[in-house]
Amino acid sequence: MHAASNLRAPSSSLALGLTRFARGLTLDALPDSVREKSLLHIIDAIGLGIAAHQFDFSGPGLAGIRAAGAPGEATVIGGGAALQARDAAMANGYLMHGLDFDDTHPGAIVHPSVACLPAALALGETLNLRWGDVLVAYVIGMEAAIRLGRSVNGGFHHGGFHATGLVSHFSSALVAGKLLGLSEEALVAAQGIAASTAAGLQVFLEDGAWTKRLHPGWGAFSGITAAQMANAGFHGPRRPYEGKFGLYESHMQDRADQVDADSVIAALGHEWTLLETSIKPYPVCHFIHGCAEAALRIRDRIGEHAEIRAIECELPAATLPIVAEPVHIKLNPRSDYDAKFSAQFVVAACLVRGRFTLHELHSDQLTAPDILALAARSTCRAQEETAFPKYFSGAVTVTMQDGTSVHEAVPVNLGSGERALGQADIVQKFTANASLTLPPVRTALILDAFLSADASTPVRDLMKLLG
Repeated sequence: MHAASNLRAPSSSLALGLTRFARGLTLDALPDSVREKSLLHIIDAIGLGIAAHQFDFSGPGLAGIRAAGAPGEATVIGGGAALQARDAAMANGYLMHGLDFDDTHPGAIVHPSVACLPAALALGETLNLRWGDVLVAYVIGMEAAIRLGRSVNGGFHHGGFHATGLVSHFSSALVAGKLLGLSEEALVAAQGIAASTAAGLQVFLEDGAWTKRLHPGWGAFSGITAAQMANAGFHGPRRPYEGKFGLYESHMQDRADQVDADSVIAALGHEWTLLETSIKPYPVCHFIHGCAEAALRIRDRIGEHAEIRAIECELPAATLPIVAEPVHIKLNPRSDYDAKFSAQFVVAACLVRGRFTLHELHSDQLTAPDILALAARSTCRAQEETAFPKYFSGAVTVTMQDGTSVHEAVPVNLGSGERALGQADIVQKFTANASLTLPPVRTALILDAFLSADASTPVRDLMKLLG
């Protein structure tokens, strides 16, 4: 028998509130800070989509998507024949998120750009829209994804769900609905339809499976489908979030009392949560970033050939099951994805190599004896003082063979808050990532085109450069 829900009902319909925000938002209503930050996040995500082609997960995933999909007019980032909009959105979401180097909203624990940008680009191109239209839709999707993730205070992850894999269905439905010009009734229905496709199980953590990479692309595919079905008159639930057996009750269950449902629509269109989103400086799970930076600081202090006896990593308690357990897998990652989610491996690599880049995720590095030997001397424990989830804090203590110790703590991770990456940092990151696949001239051409795009620039012109 189903237990009575302990969810605190919102003061008004969340689907309707998000719908009215989406339908009413215009380019002129966006503050300059929102426009500028949005462009930088879009550039960052595109660079990651290009770089993903250099890694082994890209081929099988794209082959499967193409086999199941159909030819069309929407560009797949990095090349190959164009696909139908929802197939291209699925492929691009897979590529953009595949390296786990994409942006994160700390409070929501959501990768918001990949939860909305693939749908915006694919529909913007196939509908022959202007860049300003896509930018507005992207902002709508960002706000929806972040606010839905933030409302549960990390609760989706605690229940075994990948939050991005859930919210991307709703944010993509709103993006698609905006670009398709859905009525109020249809856009509410689209969110209701999306509620039946939202999944995102975190079982990939057991064996390093590739399914997490698929989640935001699947959300884009499903969101576009939901919007098109609603546009055709398909009826969807009107309360997909707060309704009985809706998103909150089904995915939070006995933790539903922790949901702040009203925060989803509070000050919507006046307070811009996307401004709090962080762009990653390291290609690993954001939960590890504080420890990675602390380890790099220690490496600068002790030098390359220091004799290390033991390492202790301190991380927010809620992150330990994801990035520190099970220990036997974290100490011997079987794939790049295992490594991305291993605090022990990442910290050891930082101490041994003095950096952590995409290179440290190559197969030869995963079995490097010097890194694995140091990882084996690592332990992880809960950090006593942390501002998590606002920031991804961390601390590392290294004990030397002579018994002395070196400690570094990072309360605010690089890329967040006052330590946000600037345009020069993001351009540098884009160039490094895109250059893994493309020649310098092509990389510079793409970058210049997006940085100089104005509201009237045809989306097709920009997307052709990415094919």
